[in-house]
Amino acid sequence: MAKPFRLIYAPQVKRHVRAIDKKYHSFIRRQIENRLLYEPDVVARNRKPLRQPTLSTWELRFGPNNRFRVFYDVNREAREVYILAIGVKMGHRLIIDNEESEV
Repeated sequence: MAKPFRLIYAPQVKRHVRAIDKKYHSFIRRQIENRLLYEPDVVARNRKPLRQPTLSTWELRFGPNNRFRVFYDVNREAREVYILAIGVKMGHRLIIDNEESEV
C-alpha cells in the first residue's frame, strides 16, 4: 500500500470549522482523512481540480446534499495536502467563516 499523504491545515481552517455546526466537526474530519490521505489529486465524483483556482487548486465535496466544501492544494513530491479552507454551500452561495465567498 502506498504511503499516505500528510494533511496540513492552514491556521484559518480552525475558524472555518468553528463557524459550522459542532455536530458536523468529527464528520468533516473523518471525510477529509478518508478521502485525502491517499490519491488526493485523482479526479473522483466528489473531488475535482478547480478550473479557475482562487482559494485552491482542488475541491472536495461531501455531506448532506454535498453541502460541505474543502479547498486544498497537493504537493505530490512531498506527499502533502494543504487544507486551505472549509465551507458550506447553500444554494449558489459558499459560506466560509460566516462570510460569503467567491469560488
